[in-house]
Amino acid sequence: MATAPRPRTTTRDPQELGRRLSAWLTTRQPGTRIGGLSTPASNGMSSETLLFDILTDTPGPAGPADPADTPHPAVPPAPVASCALRLAADPAAYTVFPAYDMERQYRVMSLVADHTDIPVPRVLWLETDPGPLGAPFFVMEQAHGRVPPDVMPYTYEGNWLHSATEAERAALEEATLRVVAGLHRQFPAEQAEFLQPAGEGSPLRRHVDDQRAYYAWVVDGLPRSPLIESAFERLEALWPEDEGPAVLCWGDARIGNIVYDGFEPAAVLDWEMAAYGPCELDLGWTVYLHRFFQDLTEGSGLPGLPGLLRRENAERRYAELTGHTPRDMDFHLLYAALRHAIVMLRIAYRQVHFGEVRVPADPDAMILHRASLEALVRGTYDWSGGFAARPGGLDGA
Repeated sequence: MATAPRPRTTTRDPQELGRRLSAWLTTRQPGTRIGGLSTPASNGMSSETLLFDILTDTPGPAGPADPADTPHPAVPPAPVASCALRLAADPAAYTVFPAYDMERQYRVMSLVADHTDIPVPRVLWLETDPGPLGAPFFVMEQAHGRVPPDVMPYTYEGNWLHSATEAERAALEEATLRVVAGLHRQFPAEQAEFLQPAGEGSPLRRHVDDQRAYYAWVVDGLPRSPLIESAFERLEALWPEDEGPAVLCWGDARIGNIVYDGFEPAAVLDWEMAAYGPCELDLGWTVYLHRFFQDLTEGSGLPGLPGLLRRENAERRYAELTGHTPRDMDFHLLYAALRHAIVMLRIAYRQVHFGEVRVPADPDAMILHRASLEALVRGTYDWSGGFAARPGGLDGA
């Protein structure tokens, strides 16, 4: 992942999208057009994002005349607003998820803005008609700042977070955990119940059953993953006796989905995986997704950022911030790694679809974090040093 070209994620032409977006915008704000169209350089393997400015068609006033009475040219119009568009994934590009409910994301972001002090971008418009751009989308205000990159991962050298001091990274970790804890503490849980998948049982049971259905969709007609299936079996053995109260979970709770102003969150992004379930769903995802990058980096022979988002520190601080001591974290960390494995398998099969790679004899080889997931299934993952740190772990398997 650290050295391979970025996998293909779309068949759409950004400039054509821009032209169609301009036509749509005139129906919402006559006399405006878009400018500065771009796509983010990093992050995002599912829904598509476009960045753009809204401009008026009215030029600014002319400048003062010069001594020769030659007027200065009109001042170009200043942007009315800087925006970001989230567009449902290109159905021709072997989508990561089976469905993209943009109205659901728009609703979640609106509710979070209404009920919490979490910095979510203000949503501006929702378009459920696929006609204008070929799929539903919504537009929100663009957040300005820095995002820890996924490609190359921020655990490698050459980016702002890796270059920061330990104290600055500690400040970022503290602020990030405050976002997760604040969401769970402030948001009225009953208003998130609409996020539950159809089915029976507790919110956690429904969440896991929904992931089983997602996995079945990923491998439909393709080689199955023995490792993912063994992880599901291990989950049942670790199932919590007391699942704890359900809350609104951000879903994709990781630092790569936050825009930072310095080391403070300026905007919390990517709510497409929002869920109603135990708070540990988010905490486990936050901790494991960092370890995913950290393990990849250490596997390349580099130190990475081993002091960031350590499990014991994150659990302790979350408890201090919320009054709720995280429970059954072995279950939730395994579940985070399992969920990520399903996504990674789907992305790998998308690369197969586009002819970028071939299916290996062992389909588990397509799971980038196979080693750590195997260790988590076996109970040999050492959170103080990674999957290879404990004797008898994967190195000797």
